[in-house]
Amino acid sequence: MKMTASKLRSDIYNILDETLKTGVPVEVVRKGRILRIVPDSKPDKLSRLKKRDYFVGDSDDVLRIDWLKEWNELK
Repeated sequence: MKMTASKLRSDIYNILDETLKTGVPVEVVRKGRILRIVPDSKPDKLSRLKKRDYFVGDSDDVLRIDWLKEWNELK
């Protein structure tokens, strides 16, 4: 994420918290040069996973589904 020093100053704590949470470095442009704020360690891979829809119910039910109605032979 690239921003000016003024933007960093206006919301520094939220920006720093977001950098710690996501691991994405912040680039600050100051007098034509770039400074980078990078967390010391990378966040856990599991914390970066996106939430997905999931199957609710008994997994054995999936094995007993009759798929013959859904099946179409390729021509």
